[in-house]
Amino acid sequence: MPGDAEAAKRDAGFAAVERYVESGMVVGLGTGSTASFAVRRIGELIAAGELRGVVGIPTSARTATLANEVGIPLSTLSEVRPRLTIDGADEISPHLDLIKGRGGALLREKIVASASEEGLIVVADAGKLFDSLGAGPLPVEVETFGWEATLEALASLGCEPELRMDQTEPGRPFVTDGGHYTADCAFDSIPDPASLEVEIKRIPGALECGLFIGLARAAVVAGEAGTEIVEASTR
Repeated sequence: MPGDAEAAKRDAGFAAVERYVESGMVVGLGTGSTASFAVRRIGELIAAGELRGVVGIPTSARTATLANEVGIPLSTLSEVRPRLTIDGADEISPHLDLIKGRGGALLREKIVASASEEGLIVVADAGKLFDSLGAGPLPVEVETFGWEATLEALASLGCEPELRMDQTEPGRPFVTDGGHYTADCAFDSIPDPASLEVEIKRIPGALECGLFIGLARAAVVAGEAGTEIVEASTR
């Protein structure tokens, strides 16, 4: 039920902050409904005096706005690197490989996660766990110039790409914070995510894809049975 899923997202976000975030830490702040619970929890702990000297690096304008609202000081990658990043995922495999980006911020999310010294802490409800990736579309952030040719090249990899449209402005393509388009690519399955990532990034105009391979340090997953933390070293 929707209420149960929201509660699970909250539990995962809170648990990740309480387990991994420490005073004096620079934290990458993810984008999306589950990551927002983590951002809010950091703000609550700062306000309560339980966290001091924490600085956030937001992965989107939306997250920056939320962080400002809850009192998290912000910085940029030009000034400092994050110790770790807390972010959500659309799909999580048993190997902690991920699909991300259905929320529209994949390029910036991957830049911040990749820059994090201790990697990415994934927060999710149990409905995001899959035996293999590809249950839903794989987002690919693409250059607006020649996007039609880019989608044609993506289709040659065995998917059905569709240009994402803006939900608030009918007939207008969705535009990321970086000024790019997003192609949602439906594959029948993704048996080798690492190889597919390489193939996609060989396509001119395909700026980044939503396959996050080898970036997750841990997954904090909440569901009816409680909250489970799976560390990458225990895979």
